[in-house]
Amino acid sequence: MAITSVENVIKLLYSYNPWWRVGTMPLDMVKPTKRFAYFESMRWLEHTSVRRFVLLSGARRVGKTTIMYQMIQSLLDKGVPPKSILYVSFDHPILKFYSVEELVEIYTTNVYPEEKCWLFFDEIQYADDWELYLKVFYDSKPHIYITATGSASPVIEKGAGDSGVGRWNIIRVPTLSFYEYCKLACIKDVPKLNIDVKPTSLASMGESIQREIMHLLEPLQKHFTRYLAVGGFPELVLSDDDFGSQRILREDVVDKVLKRDIPSLFNIRNSSILEKVFLYLCFNSSNIINTSTISKELDGTPRATIDSYIEFLERANLIYRSMPVGLAGKMILKAAPKIYISDAAIRNAVLMLDINDLVSNPDEMGLVAETAVYKHLASFYYPSHASVGYYRKSGQVPKEIDVVVDYPTGRILSEVKYRENPVIKQDDAIVELANSEKDKVLAAIVVTKTSDSYGILPYKTKVPIYRIPAYAFLYLLGHAEEKGYRG
Repeated sequence: MAITSVENVIKLLYSYNPWWRVGTMPLDMVKPTKRFAYFESMRWLEHTSVRRFVLLSGARRVGKTTIMYQMIQSLLDKGVPPKSILYVSFDHPILKFYSVEELVEIYTTNVYPEEKCWLFFDEIQYADDWELYLKVFYDSKPHIYITATGSASPVIEKGAGDSGVGRWNIIRVPTLSFYEYCKLACIKDVPKLNIDVKPTSLASMGESIQREIMHLLEPLQKHFTRYLAVGGFPELVLSDDDFGSQRILREDVVDKVLKRDIPSLFNIRNSSILEKVFLYLCFNSSNIINTSTISKELDGTPRATIDSYIEFLERANLIYRSMPVGLAGKMILKAAPKIYISDAAIRNAVLMLDINDLVSNPDEMGLVAETAVYKHLASFYYPSHASVGYYRKSGQVPKEIDVVVDYPTGRILSEVKYRENPVIKQDDAIVELANSEKDKVLAAIVVTKTSDSYGILPYKTKVPIYRIPAYAFLYLLGHAEEKGYRG
């Protein structure tokens, strides 16, 4: 029998879809904790007036497949016929011999011939011309509903841009937020908060209410320290083997992306320079990156090559690239990005940092905390299409604000001071801008470390500058996200 026979494909489909036999999803495939991306995906899948395919984009092992399994179980719970739901992963070697159209034809001919069906495609970037077939399905088969995932978002987003306008929505799946971490880890100290509590509303509340909220959030501080150390990959959160988890991350997340995904998708013949660029970024995470410096470090590798590799790493969900934001209408002509590794766990695994040593190093923890703040804000405001970057004012003493959320109507400023007894001076950038009318500042926040470091700073600025511990700030962002707030 040929390895690519229809019979082999049908056997593979039955192994991928056990609910065809038993009518429900096996318990070990459905996790009880649902992420925000699940609810957003189901909203579009079940939309009664607007039909859209759903594309989930995120790093390997971030939970995209789990979200699809949860979506499948939800459909089964609502009485959808089991065989009308197809799941496949195009990462499987047999399926590399088939196009999306050929696979769907095998399914509809041999398993489920009815028009209305739900198709779940994992790692769709490995299917040739996938975006063209999805366009055809959307335009010619109105009763087909498709959800797909991709670990390599360059291909996913390019396909969506070329063919997907008005046909599918990309939903990014970052690593776990601190709020999601607390839920997944079943932390008992999780507070019950009113629906209207969000970070930007604290400054307008009375001191007694602020004190009560901070008292409720204080038990989360000890859990936040571990979150910064192990990061937001679900498997690491639930594992008690930190060393083994780091090895899994290096092998199955970083190595596969650097040595297989990016080289195969972008025709890179020698991945060693790509690996060196990523290693350099790991050592310099949260810093402004100069490609000329990297070029010298890498024996004269052309700057254009380095720029391309940084873009590939960003699109593959291994890094965030934070661009400078111009305030008061000033244009940024020569933009040097800040680079953040997309999750603390990735950087710790690549550099083989011992978690106990990391926690005891205040400089490292400050770096990791700033990374976490940027990741949370970038993820939180992504659906709003707001730019999230940084502000830097050149001069004899350069001034900088770590994270700036740039709305058309104004900006939210965030400065990270994750250390004991942080000091904000009157001439610091965040104080100057919070007192400026022309810069359209909506809110100004200083993210601190300890539980007693909160409240409005004693500066008479046009916009009050509010201090808040990092664990409280990031937890409240997650709480606001769950309640649907975006401002």
